[in-house]
Amino acid sequence: MRKSWDEYWFDLVAATAERGTCPRRQVGALLVKSNTLLATGYNGSPSGHPQCDEVGCEIENDHCVRTIHAEINVLIRSTPEQQQGATLYTTDFPCRRCSQVIANTGIIEVRYWRDYRNAERSIELLELSGISIKPS
Repeated sequence: MRKSWDEYWFDLVAATAERGTCPRRQVGALLVKSNTLLATGYNGSPSGHPQCDEVGCEIENDHCVRTIHAEINVLIRSTPEQQQGATLYTTDFPCRRCSQVIANTGIIEVRYWRDYRNAERSIELLELSGISIKPS
């Protein structure tokens, strides 16, 4: 039986997450519009910088701050025009900081696979921005 588009995108976002370089959590993100893949992103250090899987995590307040989040990387790799009306697929519900950036992009929907702790503020922020939130 043929996979639905959501199943297909979630399979791809899971494969994208495998590129993540932080052993604490590998996260992937895709930007999709009209069933067309526009960009991918995963969590990793800035280009040319040491990666967590090479030198270890840099922990502040129980979070690794060495890496750029997958959601930010997918936005860096797409244009504002592509972001307008697009759907963001991600393995993990976006953190507050990522949600703030997503709220400024024109993305209309966030689809996610796993919950993220303390997501109440992120949910509120995205909903106030008119962004639809849908778990897988």
